[in-house]
Amino acid sequence: MAQARAEREDLLELLERLTDEQWRAPSLCAGWTVRDVVAHVLSYEDLGPRALAARFARGRFLVGRTNAVGLADDAGRTPAELVERLRQHLTPAGLTAGMGGAIALTDGLIHQQDIRRPLGLPRAVPADRLVPALRTALFGPVLRGVLRARDVRLVATDIDWSFGRGPEVHGTGEALLMAVAGRTAVAGELSGPGADRLTRRLG
Repeated sequence: MAQARAEREDLLELLERLTDEQWRAPSLCAGWTVRDVVAHVLSYEDLGPRALAARFARGRFLVGRTNAVGLADDAGRTPAELVERLRQHLTPAGLTAGMGGAIALTDGLIHQQDIRRPLGLPRAVPADRLVPALRTALFGPVLRGVLRARDVRLVATDIDWSFGRGPEVHGTGEALLMAVAGRTAVAGELSGPGADRLTRRLG
């Protein structure tokens, strides 16, 4: 949970200095702007069990549809309102607090990169956040990244981390995390004999 809060503090610092144009810019999430990604990160914070069940029902119990419902519910929030909302929810609550905060850490880390990469604002992600995020992205109930990473061995080039069996895929820990999450934008950053196999499973 402390790592999840630290990740949100870093996101807040980023958002506070974005211009209006950057808020409207496309993210790595297809069809979503930077504003949309931020709204999504916070869209489950205030939902108790009953409200959460109702949202999933409105989304026909499909993750993509349910996320779209939450995004529609927050469509009227301005960037300034979203920044204030994040400031009030630096410690995750609701659904994202699950798994001891691992959901919020992983979701927040991936989505911060969804924002930073298209805006050309790279950062060095702390290794102590990358390792648990990689584990959650591989085995968590939503991303199920282990299916993308089947039959290859992921080997990070900048941190002490590897996973799997098969032809190796090399990349930074952050690039491997984004690949496990299905982001096609990192395909060119992967190398090794298993890279093509993994790349075909992105998107």
